[in-house]
Amino acid sequence: MSRARIREAYEYACEQEINALKPGNVHRFADGHGMEVAHFLTSAAVSSGPLTDPTLSLGKRILGAVLATHAAVGMNTNLGIVLLGAPIAAAAESGPAHLRANIGKILDSITMDDTADIFEAIATANPGGLGDGGENDVREPPKITLTEAMREAASRDRIAYQYTTGYQDIFELGIPALKASSDEGMSPAINAYLAFLASFPDSHVARKQGLQVAKAVQHEAQEIQSSLRATSQKNLQHDLLLAFDTSLKSRDINPGTSADLTVASLFVQRLTERLA
Repeated sequence: MSRARIREAYEYACEQEINALKPGNVHRFADGHGMEVAHFLTSAAVSSGPLTDPTLSLGKRILGAVLATHAAVGMNTNLGIVLLGAPIAAAAESGPAHLRANIGKILDSITMDDTADIFEAIATANPGGLGDGGENDVREPPKITLTEAMREAASRDRIAYQYTTGYQDIFELGIPALKASSDEGMSPAINAYLAFLASFPDSHVARKQGLQVAKAVQHEAQEIQSSLRATSQKNLQHDLLLAFDTSLKSRDINPGTSADLTVASLFVQRLTERLA
């Protein structure tokens, strides 16, 4: 697949995610956490170049995308999106079939040079708590490959979990949720987002507020899912989502990992549509 089509799919996924009323996140209906919609749209536009550059290694794609984002908006808006998106973009170049298998091959081929670049990207983005301290501090030269580091973090970080499972949550939870959205009466992005948020504690919330808070938010998401499924009235669904959004933001809770997984799912779906 051409770089232009992969780039379009990535930017499309980012835009669809920001257009969806995802409780706790920044979206078209409400800003939050000191960030605005424009920050995310700009981040998508400037990161798409390095992320889809076929001449760059995986590590250079991720580092380039993070540096471009930092230069443009001066904050971490998309580290998780870039970490998930770069292997997808690289895998899509290999041909129209077996995207999941190709992602696995990309992940299996990560080198120490890639690891050093990705550690630098994470340190640059500085996402509160991720990789700080400990044996594998991202501010130090890597002692192990990224794959090994992700394996160590997988039990507490859902993005790391994708690197160790070949994007299991994307293909087995996110994509089915996107496809089931019409049956659920929800927009695809919202349906996928709530599927992630209700299925496991959000890693970003757990890092910032602790695992118990993340588990409580997971339970709240399950209740919202049930309420949304109980009505087909769009205005009532909107009000339920907006009330949950307001509640989360009043507690400074931002389920960022669920949003990142949603973007990755939308990216894969868009590519799959284009590959079909």
